[in-house]
Amino acid sequence: MTRRYDDLADRLSLLSEELADLALDELRAALRSGQQGRPASEKKLTQARRAVEKAVSLLRSADLAQGADGDDESD
Repeated sequence: MTRRYDDLADRLSLLSEELADLALDELRAALRSGQQGRPASEKKLTQARRAVEKAVSLLRSADLAQGADGDDESD
């Protein structure tokens, strides 16, 4: 994997963690207020986190590390 892809994947991983923290905060707030079920905001944050995790996975996949001719694309 190129250095740029790796750096971007690392930054996205941090964003994913932040989204997970925000989703947990939403769940805690819903519990404190006596809300039944998962709040819509938590569902959206979780959906966003999953999308970011998918992007991380794609960036770290072997396909991006290989050029069209199969050579490694190192910076």
